[in-house]
Amino acid sequence: MVEHLSKDFWKGRYQLDSTGWDLGEISRPIKEYFDQVEDKSIRILIPGSGNGHEAEYLHQLGFKNVHVLDFASEPLTNLQNRVPSFPIKNIHCGDFFLHEGEYDIIVEQTLFCAIDPRLRQKYAENCSRLLNPEGIVVGLLFMFELDGGPPYGGSKNEYLKYFKNKFSIIKMEKCYNSIQSREGRELFIRIKK
Repeated sequence: MVEHLSKDFWKGRYQLDSTGWDLGEISRPIKEYFDQVEDKSIRILIPGSGNGHEAEYLHQLGFKNVHVLDFASEPLTNLQNRVPSFPIKNIHCGDFFLHEGEYDIIVEQTLFCAIDPRLRQKYAENCSRLLNPEGIVVGLLFMFELDGGPPYGGSKNEYLKYFKNKFSIIKMEKCYNSIQSREGRELFIRIKK
């Protein structure tokens, strides 16, 4: 198994506080998207949720069916400690590729860039499997050259090939509202099953 696909690898990253992807709050493009969503009953999955800042924000905004999923238990415990009112039944520790459920929205924050690039097609297929008909994936993809990650980057053209057979591309464009350190390096995506 590739080291960064193991629970021990991610557990170690949290224990060493080596979590450069964690902004300490919901990312601005995702916040602005959900600020416009009126139906608070939709089922939302945040895979690779980490410390769950997106989940915390959505919970406080009144969304009733937000689910978080992470390989490592440490960040899920952090979410529970920070937001005791977050439903424990909606906190899942496990592998995204083995997760079961049906969702209206999957939020992509930093899972796609953390997995081995050879699993990207499988990621797209798994999103499709977990989404209800007409379900969508909303979030961010890094837009820079692949390197020895994680994180792993890529390009819009590369990402399109993974999603085009399972999704209609509603939006996949450079973010205009990224935080300064990610400016010009993020694509906002909204794709529909």
